Amino acid sequence: MATPAPKHSCGGAEVNRPIVLPPGPVAVAGGTAELLADADRDGSWMLLLNDTPQSHVDLDDPTHLEFEYVRRMGHVLDLAAAPGAALDAVHLGGGALTLPRYVAVTRPGSRQRVVEIDQPLTDLVRQHLPLPRGARIRVRADDARVGLAALHTDSADVVVCDVFAGARTPGHLTSAEFAAEVHRVLRPGGVYAANVADGPPLRFARGQIATLRTVFRHVCVLAEPGTLRGRRFGNLVAVASDAELPIDGYVRCCARDPMPARVVHGADLRRFAGSALPVHDADAVASPEPPAGVFNR
Repeated sequence: MATPAPKHSCGGAEVNRPIVLPPGPVAVAGGTAELLADADRDGSWMLLLNDTPQSHVDLDDPTHLEFEYVRRMGHVLDLAAAPGAALDAVHLGGGALTLPRYVAVTRPGSRQRVVEIDQPLTDLVRQHLPLPRGARIRVRADDARVGLAALHTDSADVVVCDVFAGARTPGHLTSAEFAAEVHRVLRPGGVYAANVADGPPLRFARGQIATLRTVFRHVCVLAEPGTLRGRRFGNLVAVASDAELPIDGYVRCCARDPMPARVVHGADLRRFAGSALPVHDADAVASPEPPAGVFNR
């Protein structure tokens, strides 16, 4: 379980309302899903997929990001444009729509497109966890890469990728060809953020950095120090853009978190990637299977 994050002020969030949940696990395309109330935080809910925590949402304060790596993705979104400015955002992977909710209240008027392959899961979330008022969020039921390919060139300010089949990111979302599609969809200066799950010896994560560096001019990684040192399995957030990244801003935001993260860039990132080679469609593989019990409740 991630360490709780501090509350942030926000406007346009949902008010308290009665929530009627299904009685226990529900069959979805990816297995079984269950919504559980967060006993430590009123108005908050955990989405479990196959008994593994998949998403956390706070209906009373959608700016609360419970999972550490999601909070780091939130920092990327916060610094993607001037405070409060609306964004055109694409989310590959939907879950409980945590980050789309976050953008809807921190950047009112944003247009957001979500590609989530599991339509029954989306139906469950939309039925039982209402979206913030005024949120402009459209969800397409499709494979993430197919949905990305259907988007117009230069149509997004931000693309976020957080896709898992079971506990692994599918291989076709890890290649240079996939990154090139992300680059096509982003406007000049747009930002890409991806959840990269890996553990010792971080071979997969290093390959992902090498891959992104072949497509984008600027790349950095936000991650907990123990994960970066290969001491444990965890989530690294890879950030890429053709524009200069706001490294100092990422450093300040990550330092204030309950579990501070490091920001690796420049020469340090090149050393991190080492001799890793870019990944292409012909040799792409899914992210590593996490050790037993790492993400289970």
